[in-house]
Amino acid sequence: MKRQHRIASVLLAVTIAVTSACSQEKRPAGTQSTTSIQVKGSDTMVNVAQAWAEEYRKVEPTIDVEVSGGGSGVGIAALEKGAIDIADASRTMKPEEIAQAKRNTGKDPREFIVGHDALAVYVNKDNPLNEVTIDQLAQIFEEGGTVTRWSQLGITIPGVTDDTIVRVSRQSSSGTYEFFREHVLNKKDFKLGSRDMNGSKEVVELIGSTKTAIGYSGMGYASPVVKMMKVAPKAGAPSFAPTVENTINKTYPLARSLQLYTLGEPQGAVKKFIDWILSPAGQKILQDSGYVPLTAAERK
Repeated sequence: MKRQHRIASVLLAVTIAVTSACSQEKRPAGTQSTTSIQVKGSDTMVNVAQAWAEEYRKVEPTIDVEVSGGGSGVGIAALEKGAIDIADASRTMKPEEIAQAKRNTGKDPREFIVGHDALAVYVNKDNPLNEVTIDQLAQIFEEGGTVTRWSQLGITIPGVTDDTIVRVSRQSSSGTYEFFREHVLNKKDFKLGSRDMNGSKEVVELIGSTKTAIGYSGMGYASPVVKMMKVAPKAGAPSFAPTVENTINKTYPLARSLQLYTLGEPQGAVKKFIDWILSPAGQKILQDSGYVPLTAAERK
């Protein structure tokens, strides 16, 4: 019996050793468990959010920030259900969305403004138009708008025989779509027949390959194949370019804030991540991504 007991003990020790070895193969010695933060929402912010996630992993190797887009509305809807930790949005949450989040989770959403953006109006680089008014944009994009050809604005585009305006827009889940509808169309519906793109990058790419196109997207998506136009609030008023200075002082008519939302006051790893985004290191990444960082007063 003693011999059988010794054999059983040896077999048990071998099993434990093998199990331990397998465990060590899956997780190298000295590593720590990883905490995951789920971020979802704005396509305007998805590039900077991914840049934040990659850089923060170097700062906090045990925190894995997982980023996905889909639009501000998609991120806010996920936050309402308590399915994510952070929703990033290029528009503010609506009262009904705040109320729904409270009903679903028992927590009030907490807003953090993390930077600013100029919602730029883009045309193809070969388009000679350099500035536009809010009313002209409305006449191009809104239901019932009368401007359908570039010649109606006194514009002749080189090498084009059909000057019909190609309107490039975003899908309705986009915060950029909502912002443009509210601040340009005065909450009227968009004219049917626009090319509605899934993301901000796709908007700019289509305009860059289409001489008669016009659309809107975040200033961080500017490229050599498109031109960002100056915008005037009304006819006869000064027009302003979507620059950092004009965004900060709000002379550019389509300046907006960029925000993160959490359910209640963030805690633990989520709080540390947001604090880092608001720090000089996080704000530099925002600026390097083409957006406007918070002023020193705003950070305080």
